[in-house]
Amino acid sequence: MSSVAFETQRAALADVVAIPVTPFAEDGGVDRAAHRALLRRLLDGGIRTLTPNGNTGEFYALTPQERQLVTESTLDEAGERATVLVGVGHDVPTAVASARHAREHGAHMVMVHQPVHPYVAQSGWVDYHRAIAESVPELGVVPYVRNAQLAGARLAELADACPNVIGVKYAVPDAAKFAAFARDAGLDRFVWVAGLAEPYAPSYFSAGATGFTSGLVNVAPAVSLNMIEALRSGDYPAAMKVWEQIRRFEELRAANGSADNVTVVKEALAALGLCRRDVRPPSRQLPEEERAEVAAIAAGWSI
Repeated sequence: MSSVAFETQRAALADVVAIPVTPFAEDGGVDRAAHRALLRRLLDGGIRTLTPNGNTGEFYALTPQERQLVTESTLDEAGERATVLVGVGHDVPTAVASARHAREHGAHMVMVHQPVHPYVAQSGWVDYHRAIAESVPELGVVPYVRNAQLAGARLAELADACPNVIGVKYAVPDAAKFAAFARDAGLDRFVWVAGLAEPYAPSYFSAGATGFTSGLVNVAPAVSLNMIEALRSGDYPAAMKVWEQIRRFEELRAANGSADNVTVVKEALAALGLCRRDVRPPSRQLPEEERAEVAAIAAGWSI
């Protein structure tokens, strides 16, 4: 399939790529009604790219059945209003089965989570992604890169074998490394998504990114959209005004090795009355003394 066939998917990656939370009910299961309501809130807020089963969606804490539920609910709510990029991962057969399930239910793309195996060879990284990409040639495939050792040439090698590898979620916290990686892989060949969200978006856009992921968008879609509009127009001072606005929220999420990354987002949503604050281990609920600060930030954005 030619790259022309993936134009819609490429355009969807050059945007705010929302990573919806997975809200939990009092019984500990997925709160289906709250999940759909949060998805509608994103869509009504102008978000056009959704990634179910991303890290902000607690991918690694969901059962296989829950991951399927989240995928199907997202595709059902999105309809024609948004492009859906389904997170897949774990072992190759599981990732392939998830990718095929996504395809069967109308997904447009899959995002392949970074392999969490303790031993990852660069050639093995190519083999892992190739097996998944070849199983769903009709879908756009987006590797999630968090490995600072991975060379850009390996991504080019993967795409040579699998032309449906069309974008990259790059999440190594090093703007210079990103700039080099993108150029070694092929700057214009892929859509580059700043995978560390709004805090890194201005620096990564300056080096060639055209989209960014966001968990904050669950709380305040307009804030994320303000940032991408500024970046698209090359207005970095305006983008940095948004950066200043979201800085404290993102610092709370990033503290202690991102221990409360999802927690802070759900706490803000709980403060707004949109879902329960519950997260699953190994995440934790926010300590009582930190909740008021998150609630105050969320209240300021919702005006």
